[in-house]
Amino acid sequence: MKFALIEAEKASCPIAIACRALGVSRAGFYAWLDRPDSRHVTEDQRLGVLVREAFARSRETYGSPRVHAELIANGEPVSRKRVARLMQQQQLRARSRRRYKNTTDSNHVQPVAPNVLDRQFEADAPDERWVGDTTELRVGANGRIFLAAILDLYSRFVVGWALSAVNDRHLVLRALDMALRRRCPNAGLLHHSDRGSPYASEDYQKVLAARGITCSMSRRGDCYDNAAMESWFSTYKAELGEWFESYAQTKEKTFDYIEVFYNQQRRHSSLGYLSPAAFEMPPGRPWGTLLPAA
Repeated sequence: MKFALIEAEKASCPIAIACRALGVSRAGFYAWLDRPDSRHVTEDQRLGVLVREAFARSRETYGSPRVHAELIANGEPVSRKRVARLMQQQQLRARSRRRYKNTTDSNHVQPVAPNVLDRQFEADAPDERWVGDTTELRVGANGRIFLAAILDLYSRFVVGWALSAVNDRHLVLRALDMALRRRCPNAGLLHHSDRGSPYASEDYQKVLAARGITCSMSRRGDCYDNAAMESWFSTYKAELGEWFESYAQTKEKTFDYIEVFYNQQRRHSSLGYLSPAAFEMPPGRPWGTLLPAA
């Protein structure tokens, strides 16, 4: 440790003075410099590069558990503690989540559905239970834009999404239309949302009824009833951001995040550190053959 300190500070402190202050010999310091790195140090250096690459591929969103899973998936038998240490040494930190902001407008006279989902945020198969919601994003100096998304609770796959300057039924209908075109679910699917006017609208309810989809809605003012969807929005904002320069940039970055990264690549701890697409892939089917968004 003393020799390493001398090496690190030699630009600001003469070696002779540093050796004398630390009670070591100059000959010993130079002998230490010529000594080859140990196998452990050499392996740390190699793994450190792989850790940085995995962190960069995650768009700087992975903590040590997901980076560890990435290395294991690539055939690197390394412990999670070692990955955490290497990340700490390189000051690689995942972005932290932000608080969720409620955008629900439940002050309307339209009929609402009971809470059929009842916080059961799991599913046994794809297209068994979907959750949907909207969130507000900032654009430019004073603008705003709304993102509507629908999540499949089986794999956390984002099956539908849409952007609009107005948080109304047209926005959520576009997200629903994408989900229906992409997945073509059978009758019996449960669709859960808040009780906001866009979801309670006659147009939205007609589409659900026509496809044999059961509607479920959160209780008034209870954010925990749709916690899975709110958690996803929190992840989106933490990893991508919630302020954009323009509408075009918002759409471009959102498409890239959802369709390229989140659905296809991002590893989930609840899915055994698989991506949503990989988790849904039937055994024996080549990865990457899921149909793209419509």
